[in-house]
Amino acid sequence: MRRRTRKFLGTVFMLVFVCVYALVAMALAQGRVQASSSGVQMAFYVIVGLAWILPLLPLIRWMERPDAADR
Repeated sequence: MRRRTRKFLGTVFMLVFVCVYALVAMALAQGRVQASSSGVQMAFYVIVGLAWILPLLPLIRWMERPDAADR
């Protein structure tokens, strides 16, 4: 698969993933974190705000891999 195709597919997947992730994070925050102290809320939002990148790192590496013809 060419790099251009990988980037397109990866971008589409990332957009879908981030939208679903945001909805799940909002549902968790609305249901459980809202009644917590402000320190717990801040910790939750910092962790959830940064955690979305971890599952996407392998996808980003895959998208940036050079084409077989370029090697």
